[in-house]
Amino acid sequence: MWIDTHCHLDAREFDGGGVAVARVAQAAGVSMIVVVAVERGNFDTVASLAHAAPNACYALGIHPICVPQARDEDLAVLRGAVEAALDDPRFVGVGEIGLDFFIPMLCEPAMRDKQERFFREQLRIARDFGLPVLTHVRRSQDQVLKHLRQIRPPGGIAHAFNGSFQQAHNYIDLGFHLGFGGAMTFTRALQIRRLATGLPLEAIVLETDSPDIAPAWIHPGRNSPDQLPRIGAALAALRGVSEDEVRLAAHRASLAAIPRLSRLIGA
Repeated sequence: MWIDTHCHLDAREFDGGGVAVARVAQAAGVSMIVVVAVERGNFDTVASLAHAAPNACYALGIHPICVPQARDEDLAVLRGAVEAALDDPRFVGVGEIGLDFFIPMLCEPAMRDKQERFFREQLRIARDFGLPVLTHVRRSQDQVLKHLRQIRPPGGIAHAFNGSFQQAHNYIDLGFHLGFGGAMTFTRALQIRRLATGLPLEAIVLETDSPDIAPAWIHPGRNSPDQLPRIGAALAALRGVSEDEVRLAAHRASLAAIPRLSRLIGA
C-alpha cells in the first residue's frame, strides 16, 4: 500500500468532499494520507477530517504563506493544540511549517523576520514534544537547514524537495527524508528528476500535495491522493526498478520519517 505524506484534503478545491476523495484513494491502494494544517483556523478541520476518513491522519502547523495574517498568540494556541493531540492516534506531527522566499511580499525584510521567528518557534514545539516536522521549503533551503541545525527537531520531511544534491544530503544527515511528487513526472523538470534518480531510495517519501502540484497526465487539473500509485510508478521508471521496490521503500521511509504512522498502519 502507498502513503501520501503531504496533502490538503480540506482545501476549497475539494468542495468539502475530502472524505470521499480519501475513500477513492483508498480504493486505489493509498493506505494513509497525511493531511497538513496551514493556520490556526483549520486545526480543528484537519483533525475532524482525519477522524472521518478511514485512511487519513493529520499534522498541525502554521504555513509560511499564512504567517502574514497570523498573530503571536497563534503559536501558543498551536503549542496547546499539539500537546492536547498527543493522545490522538491520528495526530502525527508538526506541519506544514517552513520558509517561503519566492512570493515577493514574503521576501520583504519584516516578513522574512516574522517567517523565521514563526518557523523557529514551531521547530521548538516539535523538538519539545518529540515530533517530526513537515517543512515547506521554497527558495530557502539553506535558511531552513540553518534553523534545523540550531534547534534539532527529531527529523521529518522536506516537502516538495527541489534543492541541490549537497542540500539533500545535509537534510539526510539531519535525519530528514525528502518528498517527491507530481513535479518529477514532467520531462522538463530536469533537476528534480536527477534528484529522484540519484538520491538514496531509502531517503525518498512520496506525496501529492493535493490539490496542488498535479502530475503531468492531469496538469493543470486538480491533483488528488489517488494519483500517488501512478506517481510511484513514475519514480520506478526513472530509477529503472520495479513499482513494488519503490512502494516498499517509500513505505519504510514514510514510517521512519513519521514514526507515529506505524500505530495506524504498522510496519
